[in-house]
Amino acid sequence: MANTQVTLVQIDNYGPWTVTPEPRREVDLQTMQSRLYADLSQLVGNRDGYVFFTRFDNMIAVTNGLDIDDHARVQESIGNRYPVSISLSVAAAPSPVAALDDATAQLQDAGSAQDKGRREILRGEPLSDLERSDDDVQIAHFDVINATGKYTDELNAFDSFITIEQGYAELMRYMRRAHESLSFFVGGDNVIATCPDLDATEYQDAIDHVAESVDVDLQVGVGRASNAHEAGMAAKHALEQCRYNGTQVERASDLAHGD
Repeated sequence: MANTQVTLVQIDNYGPWTVTPEPRREVDLQTMQSRLYADLSQLVGNRDGYVFFTRFDNMIAVTNGLDIDDHARVQESIGNRYPVSISLSVAAAPSPVAALDDATAQLQDAGSAQDKGRREILRGEPLSDLERSDDDVQIAHFDVINATGKYTDELNAFDSFITIEQGYAELMRYMRRAHESLSFFVGGDNVIATCPDLDATEYQDAIDHVAESVDVDLQVGVGRASNAHEAGMAAKHALEQCRYNGTQVERASDLAHGD
């Protein structure tokens, strides 16, 4: 049974900081945001988690295997490197959406994101070793079928981007609404979703919905493990089987059992 641990990352007092003592150059803000995401991705990734940038001032991480001390070390490292601090809130549930709801409520209870007195909050209860299992995290790695041939080599770069974004946006909405999953664009034509216990028919349902809604054809590889890194690698290998077999849904567990 899936039991996803989610960490909400929020920059403290970021909006006011960007205009104090006067508005800062957008290029400097964009550079800082991208560097902050890169550092968080490495700090959490070195502990077998995933970080997704969402709005940059708010980021969402899958952190199964990270305890409260790991989170504190990440927080301290960012505080030492940047002119802004981050607050972290951790929660776990079989549904990634439910886990994020709980993590969000904990941080909101600590004060507004623009409250000068709310700095470096660290809240929540990470999963204990006794609560963890080998299949807590289910990661689905989607990509667009033949994106290069259909879009990159045929359309200008911006029109290709629009098409891919339409597919991502529809997948993101549908996976959240119908399947309690959190989906994130990760570049190129790739989307990674953290999911509850879903079967192959439910993934096919999402793929069919996107095809019917925005005419973008997807395929997906699915992996499960005790942490995001291992589940994500299994999903990548399953996705390669989609490409090799010409299928739309492959699950690493099925491949391992020869199904």
